[in-house]
Order: sequence, then structure tokens, then C-alpha cells
Amino acid sequence: MKKTSILIVQGKEITLTTINDTDYISLTDMIKSEEGEDHIRNWMRNKNTIEFLGIWETLNNPDFKGVEFDTFLNEAGFNRFNMTPRKWIESTNAIGIVSKAGRNGGTYAHKDIAIEFASWISPVFKLYLIREYQRLIEHERSELALSWNIKRLLSKANYHIHTDAIKNIILSKLNISQMKKGIIYASEADLLNLALFGCTAKQWQEANPELSKTMNIRDTATINQLIVLSNIESLNAVLIKQGITKEDRLSILHNTVKEQLALLMARNAEQNFAKLESDGQEYIE
Repeated sequence: MKKTSILIVQGKEITLTTINDTDYISLTDMIKSEEGEDHIRNWMRNKNTIEFLGIWETLNNPDFKGVEFDTFLNEAGFNRFNMTPRKWIESTNAIGIVSKAGRNGGTYAHKDIAIEFASWISPVFKLYLIREYQRLIEHERSELALSWNIKRLLSKANYHIHTDAIKNIILSKLNISQMKKGIIYASEADLLNLALFGCTAKQWQEANPELSKTMNIRDTATINQLIVLSNIESLNAVLIKQGITKEDRLSILHNTVKEQLALLMARNAEQNFAKLESDGQEYIE
């Protein structure tokens, strides 16, 4: 999920933000032009609401203060009972509701709680919110799938560029058996592994005997590492064609890996991998 997105629900722009890789929806946006924050406080005065919030925190928050929750639950429903998001958060160490200041500030709630609040507004509003949230999830999933498909095609193309260079430049000069050719292909693949991971495939297997039963070294790569791997496959093919020695190629590839990984990390490439837009915001209507 993108860090900030906008849902359009019955004409209202509702901000969805990501906190600790979890989606939170703005309750404040849901009740704009209505009773404002009073609507949220009235909802939180309800005994059923306090019970729901407490159960949710109990299931999802190991640091939730159950004693304070029991006190609030016993008091909820009486005219004297008053509850605000900040009071709930500070008293119970709750994580399901968040108060944000500044730009895009207001009261946010975990999607489970936000949907419960939407039903307080109206059942129709709740259903529209669920539908738009699901549409956003499907939309971003399809974007991610498209990005991965493009990446796979590029990786496949670079793989063939790399292996063709080995075949046409290195192997064409040697009169060796098919088995020895396989060893050379593996050796060139390990050159990339050394540049990127700092070890060969065999060294990784020996260091990870259990993991290697179901995975290989490249299965453990991060998105950034996969991007760089695709790039250095193409680069190594060029270096082979230029007649650069294996030792020199390893040095060049290693330096390229360091530079490209640093650049990708600086630009948060992994977090932004699914983005097709650069402004970090998306409108779903």
C-alpha cells in the first residue's frame, strides 16, 4: 500500500495512510461538514464501541492495558462518561486509533476500526467504504503484478544477453565438453553472486544447509538486489565482449553493485517499487 492514498466515498475524500506497514483510515475525513470531532467522541462514549475497541486491542496489541479498559467499559454508557481518541490512546496504550498533527492530521483508525466507525455513520456509508477500500487494494495489487511482470521480462532478457555473451565470446574459443561448459556458465553466475552477495552459490548452501533445501541464494535477494542483479548481468555481458579479465570484471561489478544499491536505498526503491506515479498519492473513484 502506498504511504498516502485517497478514497472517494459518497463524494468525500478520505485519507488512507500507512503506519508500520498497516492501513489506517481517517475518521476525521469521514465526518467532515458534519458534527466534526464531536461525532467521534459520541461514538467513543458508546459502551458497544468501547467493548469493540478493547477486544480489538486485546487481539492485536500485547501492550494493551486491560485494567484501564475494564474501568472504561464499566463507566461507558453513563451520561457522565466522556471519551476522546487521545484519552483512549494515552490511558490504554492503544494502537488501533492514532491522532496525527500537522498536514493530513486528525484521528485515524486501523481499517477494522474505521469500518466499524463507518457503520455508526450509516450502513450504506460502511458498504461504500468497504467497496472503495477493496478497489484500492485490487488496483495496487494489479500495479505490483504489472511491475513484477515487467521486471521478470527484463531479467529474462538480461539473462539471455549474459549467457549469449558467455557462449559466443568465452565458449566459442574453447574446445571442451558440455559438462565443462556448464561449469563455466556456473562460474560466471557465481561471479555475479560474489559481486552482489559476497559469496558463491556453494558457499551460501554450506552456510545455510536447512534453508538451501528449498531455496537458492538468489531467492533470498531483496527487491533492490534483484534490480541490481539484472543490471550487472547486462554489464558483465558488455565486459566479456570487451575482453576484460575475470578478476577485473569482478572488481567493476562489485563497485557497480555498491553504487547502485546505495542509490536505490537513498531513493527508497523497495518501498516505492509498486508506484507508477511519482507524487505518492492516488485517487480512486
